[in-house]
Amino acid sequence: MGGSVKDVQSMAELDIAVRSGAPVILHFWASWCEASKPMDQVEAEEQPEISEAYSVSVVPFFVLFKDGKTVDTLEGADPSSLTNKVIKVAGSINPGEPAAPASLGQAAGPAFRETVKKLVKEDGSSKVENQVQPSLSDALKKNLQQLIDSHAIMLFMKGSPEEPKCGFSQKVVEILKKEKVKFGSFDILSDNEVHDGLKRFSNWPTYPQLYCKGELLGGCDMALAMHESGELQEVFRDYGINTNASNEVKVNEPGNGKGGISKSTGLSSILTSRIESLINLGPVMLFMKGKQDEPKCGFSQKVVEILRQEKVEFECFDILSDEEVRQGLKIYSNWSSYPQLYIKGELVGGSDIVLEMQRSGELKKALVEKGIVQKETLEDRLRKLISGSPVMLFMKGTTDAPRCGFSSKVVNALREVGVNFGFFDILTDDEVRQGLKVLSNWPTFPQLYHEGELIGGCDIVMELQNNGELKSTLSE
Repeated sequence: MGGSVKDVQSMAELDIAVRSGAPVILHFWASWCEASKPMDQVEAEEQPEISEAYSVSVVPFFVLFKDGKTVDTLEGADPSSLTNKVIKVAGSINPGEPAAPASLGQAAGPAFRETVKKLVKEDGSSKVENQVQPSLSDALKKNLQQLIDSHAIMLFMKGSPEEPKCGFSQKVVEILKKEKVKFGSFDILSDNEVHDGLKRFSNWPTYPQLYCKGELLGGCDMALAMHESGELQEVFRDYGINTNASNEVKVNEPGNGKGGISKSTGLSSILTSRIESLINLGPVMLFMKGKQDEPKCGFSQKVVEILRQEKVEFECFDILSDEEVRQGLKIYSNWSSYPQLYIKGELVGGSDIVLEMQRSGELKKALVEKGIVQKETLEDRLRKLISGSPVMLFMKGTTDAPRCGFSSKVVNALREVGVNFGFFDILTDDEVRQGLKVLSNWPTFPQLYHEGELIGGCDIVMELQNNGELKSTLSE
């Protein structure tokens, strides 16, 4: 895909280029965006008419056309994703064309590759750690990075190497077997959090995803192109990975292989490090069967219930998703069953011990001593607000500027009888607004409370005032 670079000056000019049927890549950039600058040689457009037509809200932004139609888009400066998309649009490369570096793929022409290489070098946006989006929690980022780093070659796929659940995953497994390398794998169908989170973490929207020493190489198309050109073997060698393994090498699943158990030394340093990282993933860490919302055994469910009763935030790891961790942690902790609860990196025990500690009050004491702050639930917060004043009014707006007639009437009624009261503007907090409806079983606002008990809404307050009972009711 040699192609040419051209500044598009109008929508009409773009339409002519697109209607030609040839592959076209439209690049939106801005001089104020640092990430755009290394790529502004690829394609540039600053026409608001065109930007609005393709709903461009961030730069750099790419639109890919083929056969006169829009076939794909990409937000952000991500060389790996961009190149993979270019491969799909441009088709196969010329067999004699020199191979580009691993993160650049095979389909783009020399000018394009050199530009993307510059972006990789200067901006570093092909690195996984620079692709993390703020919407991911710190705990999930850490977990994803640990999974990526758990093996020198790591494949996130649908299914397992023995039973791939899609043709693309099967193809990459076959490629790695032909390359005769050991690799770890993770079945993204087994964990929806990892399935969705890794797409954002890597800024790569599809599976499989292949990583080498923590760096994303790409998906099925990229792996196939690199394998056929011989470049994949070169990449593995550059990273010091043995590519001369015997044909009998066993493919690693989400936990067999490099991090496995050694008969002579016990757990390997890699698995030990991974287990320790998982144990310290959060102040309170639970290794269980299933997840918090879907426990797969009664003992795990019991410990989840206990921790929720204690109102503490906790992380959890589904030991059914990783046989290596499941077996390794038993040896590491010298504890043969699950669940296993850890507080600040120290093993507390299983369900029987946790239950006994809760009954005796020792669990709460241990949490306090370790500085674990109890999580405030919405109900706790609502009851605290309700008790904020002996007479408490939840209304729309403020007492000086009510935002509805009913709220205004109640404020005037309370002032007329000389009752001091606190108030909360439910328009400022939708969580409080919706939660209070459920807690009080009262669907509308305003809501008036006395000593933590619901009096009622506008109609009841006005009735009490008309009967001369409002002040006495709120003074009892």
